[in-house]
Amino acid sequence: MYSTITTKTNTDVQSHSIKEPNQEQNQYISAVTGWIKWPLLISSFAILTACGGGGGSGSDSTTTSEDTTTAADEETTVELTANDEALLQIIADSNLDQSSVDERNLPDIESPMAQLGMKLFYSKSLGGDFDSACVTCHHPVLGGGDDLSLPVGVEAVSSDLLGEGREHQDGLPLVPRNAPTVFNIGFWDTGLFWDSRVESLGQEENANGASSGIRTPDTAFGVADTNAGNNLVTAQARFPVTSVEEMKTAAFENGSDNNTIRDHLAARIGDYDEGEGELTTNAWLSEFQTAFGVTSDASTLITFDNIAEAIGEYERSMVFVDTPWRNYLDGDTTALSENQKAGAILFFTRVSEGGAGCAACHSGELFSDGDHHTVAFPHFGPGKGDGNDDDFARERETGDSTDRYRFRTPSLLNIATTAPYGHVGAYQTLEEVVRHYTNPTGRVRDFFDDGGWCQLPQFEEVTNCASLYPNAETNSNLALNKLAQDRANDDTRFPENPRLNNTEVNQLVAFLEALTDPCVEDRACLDPWIPDTSDTGPDGNQLNAIDRNGELL
Repeated sequence: MYSTITTKTNTDVQSHSIKEPNQEQNQYISAVTGWIKWPLLISSFAILTACGGGGGSGSDSTTTSEDTTTAADEETTVELTANDEALLQIIADSNLDQSSVDERNLPDIESPMAQLGMKLFYSKSLGGDFDSACVTCHHPVLGGGDDLSLPVGVEAVSSDLLGEGREHQDGLPLVPRNAPTVFNIGFWDTGLFWDSRVESLGQEENANGASSGIRTPDTAFGVADTNAGNNLVTAQARFPVTSVEEMKTAAFENGSDNNTIRDHLAARIGDYDEGEGELTTNAWLSEFQTAFGVTSDASTLITFDNIAEAIGEYERSMVFVDTPWRNYLDGDTTALSENQKAGAILFFTRVSEGGAGCAACHSGELFSDGDHHTVAFPHFGPGKGDGNDDDFARERETGDSTDRYRFRTPSLLNIATTAPYGHVGAYQTLEEVVRHYTNPTGRVRDFFDDGGWCQLPQFEEVTNCASLYPNAETNSNLALNKLAQDRANDDTRFPENPRLNNTEVNQLVAFLEALTDPCVEDRACLDPWIPDTSDTGPDGNQLNAIDRNGELL
């Protein structure tokens, strides 16, 4: 017995006969029949079954009252290109078509708690000096980030101007790392921030940190923070308000510990104790009572724990996974162009087999292993206090020198909208990112030869730009040395550079662009996650973001 799948490659039709007893080949047939789900895409598909080749009395066939034609008399085909066939095999082998969206119990943006969280997320009342909000660094229209290499949190020239054109009053950004996107933040099961300083201790799948303890900067490494909240996102929401550069400012609660800072902000929102009277307009109590479904008084209900929970639920509602790649996995073979399919094959194929090897780190539904790796992107900026403006990355948390310069693998979902790329936003385009992996040493050298950070839009007009970070190239070379050391010790998932020609680079970039949900590029589609810009919120301090031209985002 033989099974025949007829496929079409460009204009040439190819037929493949596969012996049924071969288990691996039967799995491939099963994958094809189970994977193609959309009738409009199917010109035909059938398994031709025959004994002795004909449809006579010896044929193994069945008939029904509705169809008296034997299976041996029918032959239909699925029109698949050569790229489809190769990609189908990869999908089947790696179970790439699995989705966990329905398993995660993520909130809807219309839920009362997410609505309260959105109002808090956009309120400058959570900024120590009323000049920044969570949205300052994480606006939906800006890919869930801020469109800058290094964020400008507090003390901006214009507090409501977000993205390119936002400047600190002193001219330089003070935040040392690029702002990660908040899109799909509810999919992280390992840790948040570039160094995972908010981290699930158990890292259970599909739990977002809810199934075990969560370690935060308020506790020692490996020790659960009992105040972290129900999940990683809630835990993360507790920290930007305590950062001098991001939201607090130096003057507000100067010298206070994190909990004192949070308690003061909660009292401000609740209009009680030390925060009483700090807001001239305050309708927050009714907002909290509606969201939590209780009639408690402000001092009982408006705590920072509840503020963080609400902000976390708003962030967790940002689920944007309806990408062309997802549509392809669901059976729409027209969802990807041939270039994108070729790029996907490169993405999922090991370097040793002629591919790009990206999936070694960018794996799973989130396109991230959640782990930390040395990839040696260019470094510049104020650093994290590790001497000479350096940033030791994961080592800062673990204390282990083998973790130096290892940053968490970012998600690639919606990657086309989340530039600039890297822990300091050194690269402006996906092509630059891909080319870095083909030659890290050469790309770092080119970055500095071409002007370093001064070539980036954020720094183009900064006076004496070239003298700002004199140790930047040295620190970048130290990261390159660490990459070489990791390779020599066989302690990296980036053991060799992929060898890609220009066509393959373009194909890989094309595939990366197919990982973006069209909604995040459509202001109207994002509207539910942005409060009414004609309003000023429950406290009169809603940040209604504008771009450098004064237009509302």
